[in-house]
Amino acid sequence: MNVQSEETLRATILDSLLSVAPDIDAAALDPHLEFREQFDFDSMDYLSLATALHARLGVDVPEVDYPKLGSLDGCVRYIADALSRRSSP
Repeated sequence: MNVQSEETLRATILDSLLSVAPDIDAAALDPHLEFREQFDFDSMDYLSLATALHARLGVDVPEVDYPKLGSLDGCVRYIADALSRRSSP
């Protein structure tokens, strides 16, 4: 994935995260740290985030993979991988 598309994907994921948890301070978000360690993020929030990502990007995230969405960096890796698998023949 090139830098521009990764930045675009990161921005889209961050926007989806903020739609689920609007009280998050995006400027203070550490992309490496788990969401649960940074703010009150529970299993329903993960479900809402997975639903938002599906709506925005068309990626299905099964419940077993929710832990892979634990941080912003984790979300970017997971979604980038899912999108690349989808576009491969």
